[in-house]
Amino acid sequence: MKNYKNPSNTTWASLCKRPIADNKAIVPAVAKILDTVKKGGDKALLDYTQRFDKATLNELKVTAQEISEASKNVSNELKEAIKIAKSNITAFHKAQALAPQKIETTKGVTCWQESRAISKVGLYIPGGSAPLFSTVLMLGIPATIAGCNEIILCSPPDSEGAINPAILYTAQLIGIKNIFKIGGAQAIAAMAYGTESVPQVYKIFGPGNSYVTTAKQQVQQEGVAIDMPAGPSEVLVIADETGLPAFIASDLLSQAEHGPDSQVVLVSNNERIASETLAELKIQLAALPRKEIATKALENSTSFVFETIDQCINFSNQYAPEHLILASDNTDNWLSQIENAGSVFIGNYSCESAGDYASGTNHTLPTAGFAKNYSGVTLGSFTKEITFQKLEKEGIKNIGPAIEIMAEAEELIAHKNAVTLRLKALENE
Repeated sequence: MKNYKNPSNTTWASLCKRPIADNKAIVPAVAKILDTVKKGGDKALLDYTQRFDKATLNELKVTAQEISEASKNVSNELKEAIKIAKSNITAFHKAQALAPQKIETTKGVTCWQESRAISKVGLYIPGGSAPLFSTVLMLGIPATIAGCNEIILCSPPDSEGAINPAILYTAQLIGIKNIFKIGGAQAIAAMAYGTESVPQVYKIFGPGNSYVTTAKQQVQQEGVAIDMPAGPSEVLVIADETGLPAFIASDLLSQAEHGPDSQVVLVSNNERIASETLAELKIQLAALPRKEIATKALENSTSFVFETIDQCINFSNQYAPEHLILASDNTDNWLSQIENAGSVFIGNYSCESAGDYASGTNHTLPTAGFAKNYSGVTLGSFTKEITFQKLEKEGIKNIGPAIEIMAEAEELIAHKNAVTLRLKALENE
């Protein structure tokens, strides 16, 4: 890790920049994939699956028998763990549902707002070296609570043409039936445009590699909504003298093992804590199965020592991390200062892994500084809000004259007439 001590705040903007991968070649490659799937449908998907996943398929959709067989290959221990996570995630997201509240803005004028589910949504679930069955929970549960009529799930198959058993078990546990063996940019294309087998959706969710991310950005320009801009996973830890170096190191490594482009940042007002954490990193790193991946991530990661916690928090707000961990026993006065973060983990025992799996909050979060203006996935991500208004006779009398004046000032006379006609009709009653 690169280490900095009391860097001037004039340098913070550059220090907060994430490493930028050179994706110039990816953009046209993804555009070609999208266009090929748009024109070629299922045949293009089957060709890409054979080319990229080395799997020869006859059918893209996962059968009920495949799901049943997959469930047998998931241990009872893992099934119980998934059920615990499902219960907590369900409880948290159900609580986000708001009952419509009618407001009488003026006597005789009632306004309110109601949620309606996005009827067709697509979920992309990575299935490479770390098949993210937990993301099935994070996306599938709020989609089902919201009442989305059609939920499409795409995940890449292995060379044998099978999706990871834990992904299939989790999907059937929450009631997702339309599951397809499609990965990469071609999966995004299938959901965005629809094919003979894959229904078209209105909004696409889920993480992925640079090809998936680029595909999501490109189909968004064609009118298909996406959950949020996405990038490599990241965590920032703020630690004071009460932080526990072994715990902090484990949290940093839990993000570093995601991928070589993951970002981990340590920010502290205590040099001892910072140095002991860096020593712990080396010890724990040596024992990780994904040591090589984590090592590459740490090469592009940073450690900062500031004089005060206020400076630490201000730096974090400028960095706007996906995950923010407050490694301290003294966080009560910190929370009100947190402005930009995807999800916050408070205290020495609130490991980021809890949010990734089972505490109940959603782990689909904004990265690359987008926490400054984006929220993570919530129940509301799967709905849209429709406003309603009802004007009684008294209501149009009360606000009608104001509408007439405003419409005439904007030279929109038809707007004015829509009110004038009603007011005259009431005068003639």
